[in-house]
Amino acid sequence: MTWLLIIIIGGILGWLASKVMGTDAQQGVILNVIVGIVGALLAGLLLSPLLGVSPITSGNFSVGALLISFVGAIILLAIVNFFRRGRLR
Repeated sequence: MTWLLIIIIGGILGWLASKVMGTDAQQGVILNVIVGIVGALLAGLLLSPLLGVSPITSGNFSVGALLISFVGAIILLAIVNFFRRGRLR
């Protein structure tokens, strides 16, 4: 059940991050889910030790976990955009 919630919430967070970064027209539903989940994993590695809040991939669905995972998805899209276009946006 937890994995189903991670996929659904990861998709929503990936979609929101793609809206913020302006890449929504290039992504589909599956890529939004991947960005959300990989962004949450990235946040778990980089931001969780600094802020002490676990991401959604640990099964925590609090407001802090959602925000950390959302920021991780934005960071992931910024990194991808930087390597694809040579700029962050």
